[in-house]
Amino acid sequence: MFRSFMPEALGEARAAALRGEVPVGAVITQGSQILAAAGNRTRELRDPTAHAEMLAIRAACAALGQERLEGCAIWVTLEPCAMCAQAIAHARLARLHFGAEDPKSGGTIHGARVFAHPQTHHVPEIHEGLEAAASAALLREFFSGRR
Repeated sequence: MFRSFMPEALGEARAAALRGEVPVGAVITQGSQILAAAGNRTRELRDPTAHAEMLAIRAACAALGQERLEGCAIWVTLEPCAMCAQAIAHARLARLHFGAEDPKSGGTIHGARVFAHPQTHHVPEIHEGLEAAASAALLREFFSGRR
């Protein structure tokens, strides 16, 4: 039976917002086990690569003691950017589940469309639109408070 881990990814996104970060959360699973969970920390770490996906990939690789996450899935509240999509390909994640689309900075179904390039070594199974309304609402609320 299919079990979504988007509620956990949304929890990570909410925690990121409370830290003043753009509310994006990611969870990496192996079967029904959560290997890693993270929210954006670019401001806190002063690191432009500290996106939720990148942090979760690093933590999951450390947890498994390897650089590949074959057979694992990543659950993200926002369509990954090109950098994160390429990291997902390099990590060999089997499945990508994401919530809200990102027409401005997305890298999977918008923008660079990383997985559509023949040079991409690995293309995960992609499932879009999971908890999209909740994910988009978090982002709208966060940015409306800053404008």
